[in-house]
Amino acid sequence: MSNPEFESISKAKRQAESGNPKGAVDTLETYLSKDPHNTKVRLFLAKTLIYDVKDLKAGIFQLNIILDMEPDNTDALKASVTVLIKDKKNNKEVSEKYEKLIELDPSAELYNTYAIFLRLQKTDFKASAGYYEKAIEMNPSKYEYHQNYAVLLLNDLKDYQKAKEELETVLRLNPGNQSAKKNYDLLMKKKFDSNGNLKKGKLSLSKRK
Repeated sequence: MSNPEFESISKAKRQAESGNPKGAVDTLETYLSKDPHNTKVRLFLAKTLIYDVKDLKAGIFQLNIILDMEPDNTDALKASVTVLIKDKKNNKEVSEKYEKLIELDPSAELYNTYAIFLRLQKTDFKASAGYYEKAIEMNPSKYEYHQNYAVLLLNDLKDYQKAKEELETVLRLNPGNQSAKKNYDLLMKKKFDSNGNLKKGKLSLSKRK
């Protein structure tokens, strides 16, 4: 028994892979003219427009149609975030979509990517730290989460004791990690004494007259 949805997506995929993305779009649009509420086909159309045709505006338009029909469609939300995150003017919309995704489908990787966004795009270091901690709590064995958190602690929050702990975790989970080893050695040299204790900042003894 034929499955028109599957056949349309399969045909469009072959067309896109063979260098005919516009043909793929035509195939998908022909199907959607008969079944406009099919979000699976529309999502494939959106991705084809964005990544094969390189028509970002048209692709986002299709994603918005899906989200109008199904506001809780996590696949469309993830696709939308992936595209919109590249431009800071979309920060507000991206934040809203991330919050929606976290509500609908929380995962360690989602917490990690949101933490990266909060650090780099919004410079909200405190919120970023909170989401790194959520990612680590959900999947403590993923060394990348500890390493990303350590970078935030070192460069932005200046929490050297916590950064030391996170880098030690990275090196325990991934002993050959040269980047973590370099950062750890530099941190110990500059911020900790020979006993492994955090150096205290120099206090000025001079008083105003």
